[in-house]
Amino acid sequence: MERWVLYAIISMLFAGFTSVVAKQGLAGISAELGLTVRTIFVCVFVLIFAALTVAPAEIKSLQKVNYTWLALSAITTAGSWIFYYKALKVGDVATVALIDKGSVVIAILLAWWLLKETITLRIVLGTLLIVAGLFVIAKK
Repeated sequence: MERWVLYAIISMLFAGFTSVVAKQGLAGISAELGLTVRTIFVCVFVLIFAALTVAPAEIKSLQKVNYTWLALSAITTAGSWIFYYKALKVGDVATVALIDKGSVVIAILLAWWLLKETITLRIVLGTLLIVAGLFVIAKK
């Protein structure tokens, strides 16, 4: 198995746990406060991770284009997290998490449009299954 696939699987496992433990953490508090506390923890953990893994010389390789795209990524992440937590506070974890994973469809389309990535029949079929799953689980 290629290393990136292993990383993606580990990411999937963490993301699955994230929704459930976040819902528990929101008990008795607002989604906004919960997100704020969670984000502080994320910042601390990521800074520790960076201190342990990023070579100081690598920081010098950052260019304006890196800052620009990473800042845009941070803005879109913040928007995603804000509305995810608002939905998680009042919705069922399974439904909220599935609708959120509909972002895969958006990512595929944007990667095709902006990054010129190829969309194969396999990707189209998988995307259609994701969309079908969204309708099946989200429909009450």
